[in-house]
Amino acid sequence: MGSSVSDAELKLKTLVRERMDLSSDVSEEELTKLIDEVLGELSKEMMIPVLQREYLKKSVFNSMRRFGILQELLEDDSITEIMVNGYRHIFIERAGRIVPWEKSFSSVTELEDVAQRIAAWSNRMVNETSPILDTRLSDGSRVNIVLNPISIDGPAITIRKFYDIPLTIERLIEIGSISSEAARFMQLAVKARYNIFVSGGTGSGKTTFLNALSNYIPEDERIITIEDSAELQIHDVNKAPRNLVRLETRNANMEGSNAVTIRDLIKSCLRMRPDRIVVGEIRGAEAIDMLQAMNTGMEGSLSTGHSNSAGDMLSRIETMVLMGMDMPLAAIRSQIGSAIDIIVHLGRLRDKSRKVLQIVEITGCRDGEILMNPLYEFKEDGKSGERVCGRLCKVGSVVNVEKFRAAGIHDWNIKESE
Repeated sequence: MGSSVSDAELKLKTLVRERMDLSSDVSEEELTKLIDEVLGELSKEMMIPVLQREYLKKSVFNSMRRFGILQELLEDDSITEIMVNGYRHIFIERAGRIVPWEKSFSSVTELEDVAQRIAAWSNRMVNETSPILDTRLSDGSRVNIVLNPISIDGPAITIRKFYDIPLTIERLIEIGSISSEAARFMQLAVKARYNIFVSGGTGSGKTTFLNALSNYIPEDERIITIEDSAELQIHDVNKAPRNLVRLETRNANMEGSNAVTIRDLIKSCLRMRPDRIVVGEIRGAEAIDMLQAMNTGMEGSLSTGHSNSAGDMLSRIETMVLMGMDMPLAAIRSQIGSAIDIIVHLGRLRDKSRKVLQIVEITGCRDGEILMNPLYEFKEDGKSGERVCGRLCKVGSVVNVEKFRAAGIHDWNIKESE
């Protein structure tokens, strides 16, 4: 696309804005019709080829109703992350590799307009007073926006995309993220109402895996999801409606009041007759509320957290509890040991693949130490080219089998040969 196309796009956008009825809301159908009319007139004047007309029509519509040049990236399923570093520089992640994109915004104003449109979609606000925003798009994609003066080189927007159709455990098995044996064990553990924590670093696939596990929850159970930005896409393979309530936090207003936190939502959801509580991520003092819920009848709860290993996740939970309550360390560890049954740790390997690296059973607490029983570990067996080769091996058997028995499940001891 040359400069003539850029000139035509600018002129088309200007003429459409001039003819829009700003006194009323213009629907998408009315805007599309107006763009077609103006483009038809402009094509005669500037001799615009048919292929370029389609490009101009889509580009102008996206800039006025959607997210400008980012819309093209959002519609590309091969892209997993979009990173906007000021209006001049855009980077994308595809197949685990980050590369610069050839397009850019025309000005800071255009980028700021897109940032405001994203915030408005979710009824959130971002400005100089509140320059940081975490929100989401309609498909659940996670968005972080940072404006001036915090982002020195101009507005920064980071979008982590989610699939329109969530990845299932079956698909994760196909791409080698988890073995069929371990997947079968996790399926049984979810059905038997084991409390499961998914840990991992940034971009390791925690939300994707949590979503896949959540879809193993029996369809007759009531689920309450709690998230900062609603990303989980729990669905029923039979397309039947789920007994599902989705809760999302709310930021404080301009006066710094009326915020609704994860802690507030956990406390509230206990009065909503849940069978399962699924918390998108534990980051702070809400850890104590989650542990107390798990320890007072809310079995089968699921959540995630950032960590470098399963053991590190336990240490981080201890720290998060102390952020909200002054409590002896021995008491905290006892709470963790009795609340959490299984930790699944995910990682991103050097070839950018995401895999389950550990599945660990928490068997209790003794002499002030949390006891861990490794069940599965990823073992690397070589490297072929740039791809890491290895498999998730069974290294132990589950010790606390009471929940399996209570659920009437007798084949929990999955064999590697299955």
